[in-house]
Amino acid sequence: MYLKYNIFNDDQNRKVIKMISFIRGILDYVSENYIIVEAGGIGYKIFVSSSVLGRLPQTGKEVKVYTFMSVKEDGISLFGFNSNEELDIFNKLLTVGGVGPKGALAIVSALSPKDIIMAVVTGDVNAVSKAPGVGKKTAQRIILELKDKFKTEDIFAGGEDYTEDIISASVSDDPKYETIEALMSLGYMRAEAVKAVSAVYEKGMEAEELLKKALKKMI
Repeated sequence: MYLKYNIFNDDQNRKVIKMISFIRGILDYVSENYIIVEAGGIGYKIFVSSSVLGRLPQTGKEVKVYTFMSVKEDGISLFGFNSNEELDIFNKLLTVGGVGPKGALAIVSALSPKDIIMAVVTGDVNAVSKAPGVGKKTAQRIILELKDKFKTEDIFAGGEDYTEDIISASVSDDPKYETIEALMSLGYMRAEAVKAVSAVYEKGMEAEELLKKALKKMI
């Protein structure tokens, strides 16, 4: 059986619910917004993001999907993702008032984890509202409620093992953060500095070169 479970207490119902953390099995069927994965003789219907659909193997091949299980009065639904990073962003979106699993999935489908973090850190309402069914008021609420859950360095972090504190306290030695601090000391807003540095940064750049390119970008 290729299932991994987390156990948590449900204070309202006074019972224990098993939440599936991921499913690994044979890809049986692919639809426009969901897949069916056969694991242990059971077919699991999993609603997935567009990034999952874009990276699926052929049907009949093995696939691993990180999952969130939504338990409601009218049924149980599974939502699937490529990585723990994507799932983590999805879970953060669910903490925002008025954003349910389907709405959060739409946002994750429209924007990459890095783009979502960038939009929240820089207050880019228009970027968040690009997701289907997400209006400007909802986008504003998402930014307001998540702004303290992301740091500037999260924009430059990535990989399958993403965690909120993946960057250590020594990031001030990194040219990206040195440049952001330098731009802010020149009077630029944090959001402006982050956008400019993100746009021009290339691996191996020194702070001096990065600052020059960022300044040109901002002029």
